[in-house]
Amino acid sequence: MATARSPIESTVREPSTESPTGALILIHGRGADAGDLEPLLSILDPDRRLLGVFPRGPLALPPGGRHWYIVREIGFPDQDTFTATYGELGEHLDGVLAEHGLGWDRTVVGGFSQGAVMSYALGLGEGRPRPAAILAFSGFVPAVQGLELDLASRAGLPVSIAHGALDPVIGVEFGRRAKTLLDESGLAVSYREDPVGHTITPGGLAQAITVLAEALR
Repeated sequence: MATARSPIESTVREPSTESPTGALILIHGRGADAGDLEPLLSILDPDRRLLGVFPRGPLALPPGGRHWYIVREIGFPDQDTFTATYGELGEHLDGVLAEHGLGWDRTVVGGFSQGAVMSYALGLGEGRPRPAAILAFSGFVPAVQGLELDLASRAGLPVSIAHGALDPVIGVEFGRRAKTLLDESGLAVSYREDPVGHTITPGGLAQAITVLAEALR
């Protein structure tokens, strides 16, 4: 039986200025909802210069909340649900940015857990536009049949990776692997580990603030 899907929609926060200087897309984790990462926007963009975009996962799965794909093995998302979401999310976000007169060159994409996985895919996927930066909290670079990464054209791309050294959900080795892969491919990686579980830390946010500010300077 096919997994039921809802259309991907986003909550959008307009900037305080007449026109945004860029955009920040924050993608929630497994079992959460579009508003889950909204509180981070006031921390990452206190002056409200940016368009804030919070997409909602298309899948409603146990134990509740919204999901981006079915989890069968950490590091290797279910191909069918991931591929459908990846295509739809990219098209949806392309449209949101176009409506506000913004390009991916002025857009930072980030997320937590499954949201970090989707951020890596959107930011590194072959055929996708290059973003201004990627902010990845407690995620991994996905390995999915049909998803090819274009790391050669991402040289110098700023990436913030933050991971809990005690993470019981997505082990810290996935953060370390992402760092190694992207470092070796010439991306500008900032990496931080904290002695915590599956969460976002103040230190991880501080690193993301620096990367975001430099990317959209």
